[in-house]
Formats: sequence, C-alpha cells, structure tokens
Amino acid sequence: MNRKRQRPSQVGKKPSKVVPFSVREFFEAFPDDDACLAHIMNVRFGMRHTCTACGVVDATFHKLSERRAYSCAHCGAHLYPCAGTIFQDSRTSLQVWFYAIYLFVTTRNGVAAKELQRALGVTYKTAWRMGQQIRILIQKTDGFDILSGHIEADEAYLGGAQSGGKRGRGAPGKTIVFGMKERGGRMVAEVIPNVKKDTLREIVGKKVEPGSIVSTDELMSYNLLEPDGYKHGTVKHGAKEYAYYDYRHDAVHHVNHVENFWRHFKSAIVSTHVHVSPKYMDRYLSEFTFRLNRREMKNAMFDLLISAV
Repeated sequence: MNRKRQRPSQVGKKPSKVVPFSVREFFEAFPDDDACLAHIMNVRFGMRHTCTACGVVDATFHKLSERRAYSCAHCGAHLYPCAGTIFQDSRTSLQVWFYAIYLFVTTRNGVAAKELQRALGVTYKTAWRMGQQIRILIQKTDGFDILSGHIEADEAYLGGAQSGGKRGRGAPGKTIVFGMKERGGRMVAEVIPNVKKDTLREIVGKKVEPGSIVSTDELMSYNLLEPDGYKHGTVKHGAKEYAYYDYRHDAVHHVNHVENFWRHFKSAIVSTHVHVSPKYMDRYLSEFTFRLNRREMKNAMFDLLISAV
C-alpha cells in the first residue's frame, strides 16, 4: 500500500479545524457589486420576508436596476439593504468593501492602512477610514458572555518611547492593557487607566463568574481575588516560577495563554502597524480578540460582520 510520506514537522499533529476561505472562493462568491448587495440583503433581511410596508408574509423582493435597492413584488415598496450601514453614502464599491472585510477576517497579524491602500487601489485616507470603520463594526459585533471555569488574567504595557530608564511596570508613556482568557474558551481584553486594586476589581467583578479559578502573576493588586470569592493562584515570575499545581483547587496555575496573546499582539503591532495611538488601542484589541475567539470559522466570521453592518 502506498502511503503519503509526512514531513517530521507533521508527525503527531492534529488536522486543522479551520475552514479555509481562499481568495478564489471570495471572488467566485462576490464577482461584482450586485452579488455583494444580494448577500447583504440575504443576511440582513432575507430575500423572502414580511414586507413592512404592506404586511404580506413571506413576500418576494426583486433587485432594482441602477439602484442599491430591492422592491416588494406585492406592493412595490423599496428596501435599501445598505441603509444605516457603513456602506451607506459610500462612493467605494461594495466589492471593495467586502474584500477589505475579507482581509480582516483572514489575516493573522492585522491589516495596516497602507496594506489596504495597496490591495484596494484607494487613497490612504479612504483606506484608513475603512479600516477604522471595520474595527468599530467588530467592536459592536463582538458580544460578551461572562467568563467561568478557570481564568487566566494578566496585564501588559504597550508603546511608549524607549530611550533608557525604567521598563515594564511604571515605564513612562505606556498604554496599559488587561486581558483575561478562559481555559479552552474566550479571550477578552481592554485598555485600563492603571493597575490599582479598585480598577481590576471592577473589571473582574463584571466579567468573571464568582467562584471561578483565577490564575495571575504576583502583582499585589490581584490579592483582591480571594476576598471577592474567587479561587486565586499566583505564579511568581520574579522567582522564575511559571507554573505550579494547586492542591487546594486541583488546578495548574499559569498565565501562558494570556502571555502568548500579548506576545502575538505586540509583535503584530510592531511588524504591521508600527505604532497604535492609545486613543484607538481598544479597537485593535477588539479586532485581535474577535479573530482569536472565532479562528475556526472564517466564513461565519465574514457573514457575522456583514449581518451587523
């Protein structure tokens, strides 16, 4: 029997669960603006639905020529699928918008405005505006479910000029971000003003189910967790401790998953965007957590954004 020989790097690896969404598949699905408009109509309203003008149930709608609109076959009322969306009043074609969203859901390191400019053939100003509108759309789309089970929590420090002086905690000019990752589940992250106990208490109280196991590093502010009803474990990085088994809670404490996210996020910012202003950092965090939480459903991720426009 002939067997396909595997490279050493492939031996023992599980097959990827990620459903591919290639450029060829994208252009086969959306060859022109009419196909894009039909997709918006379908995911937002459905080609057959109850007409709000005449009340006919399961009414049929037909595309109007030379307009981004559909007409009810029963009463002739017009429906504009792009009304109230990021596409409304935009002179950029729908196919270009769709391709920009496609790039956002299929990339790993984000999409810079200059990359959008080159890929879409638009001006830098248009590319920057489109990118920011897509990130705002992602922020609105990414609904939140409270974290439970075993949670890892860690803060990071981004940006700021490095011209000597103190590094890490307390370094000047840094944007402070805080993230929590549910083991085997979702990641959430946001910009915070400081790492004081009251700041972290408010975030953890809102986003983590009481009684959950929470793993952190040795930052003093995390001492609030045990009194607040969480099962807290601390890894002491300063003592070269990166994981340990907690017999009290029958859990292995480490923050490797959150630290891996920060490592990827920082490298992506430096390599793709070079710099992100603190004013817009929340948008970029939402973009990266949105992709991470849905990394195995690229087609569904695309439709989710289109349905939320």
